[in-house]
Amino acid sequence: MSDLRDLIDGLDFYDPAFIADPYPRLGRLREAAPVFRNEQTGHWMLTRFADVHETLRDRRLGRVYHHRYTAAELGQPEPDPRWAAFHQHERWSLLSLEPPDHTRIRRLVSKVFTPRSVAALEPAVAALSRELLDRCRELRTFDLLADYAQPFSVAVICSVLGLPRGDAPRLLDWSHAIVKMYELRASDEMKARADQAAGEFVDYTKALIEAKRRVPDGSLISNLVGVTDGGDRLTDDEIVSTAVVLLEAGHEATVNTLGNGMRALLDHRDQWQRLIDGEVDPAVAVEELLRYDSPLQMFDRWVLEPGVEIAGRSMAVGDRVAMLFGSAQRDPRRFDAPDRFDVGRGDPAHIGFGGGIHFCVGAPLARMELAVALSDLVRRFPGVEIGAEPVRHPAFVIRGLTELRLVVP
Repeated sequence: MSDLRDLIDGLDFYDPAFIADPYPRLGRLREAAPVFRNEQTGHWMLTRFADVHETLRDRRLGRVYHHRYTAAELGQPEPDPRWAAFHQHERWSLLSLEPPDHTRIRRLVSKVFTPRSVAALEPAVAALSRELLDRCRELRTFDLLADYAQPFSVAVICSVLGLPRGDAPRLLDWSHAIVKMYELRASDEMKARADQAAGEFVDYTKALIEAKRRVPDGSLISNLVGVTDGGDRLTDDEIVSTAVVLLEAGHEATVNTLGNGMRALLDHRDQWQRLIDGEVDPAVAVEELLRYDSPLQMFDRWVLEPGVEIAGRSMAVGDRVAMLFGSAQRDPRRFDAPDRFDVGRGDPAHIGFGGGIHFCVGAPLARMELAVALSDLVRRFPGVEIGAEPVRHPAFVIRGLTELRLVVP
């Protein structure tokens, strides 16, 4: 028990050494205990795959509690009025809703954001990738994130939502600012920037909705404006939150998976060679990129009903449970040799896209984007090398690189 206490007391999610490689410490915590209390954050933290998998699907927990309880009833502070625009932007987000609102909005969104509509985007996605990689080839030395992954991902989202591609820089700035709000340690300055960005994004999207209502164009936002189900429609606020979460979650996850994944591939040249040789299909390798170095390291839920037990521990209503995805994805109880990077593992049952009712609605699009990107990078730049030590974002919850400089021979 003293060893566990020392591990918990020494856990600093924002220690640069931990951010550089969190997996050894997460592994020691996982083997010491399936669940532990983190007094610094106020969470019960889950370390093992089976418990995380089950908790993602347990309807007695929820991403939010306000549909069942007041903040006072759970001993929580009221939402900070300084960040009203941020709260407004995520009020109807699928990531922040529970049934019946979640059920209704996801049903309507799923009527227009279908696997068929995603598959129809692949030629345009491939063309975008080729265009950007042509420029990278000219540069010879390029930043995978700034020169390829970020413009690629945001251009795809612009195409899906029906946004002008010229607005991409603004969208990137808004997304980068807003997601800082989800970190465990966000300063008031970061929160203020996130709130301002959220307000600007809401105003931008509302204006776009009005334009699509006047002149429908077959884009996702246009279709969301018109979709009905038994007379039910999405409100403008619901469309705003849906569009925003597709940009934020879709963009950040794709970019960070590409950055983390390409670094892993080029640090494991034998695995990169398996792709070059055609032994492993890039679409198969994508699943290992999502598992091995998870772009989302933590996802939390509130206990909403009495009688909940997780990993042998009884939970009280109002307890907050944090699922440590990065730890769970390296659990040897679920994955054979989990610290081994194996592009041919081909296990799609990881939790890189979450699970339960909050399984990522954009997962088919993300998988397609990542497969196109990886396929193009392998085909065009088989001899690519890392040109400088990669730089990590000083963040834990959303794990990614700020720069990955590559050199084309």
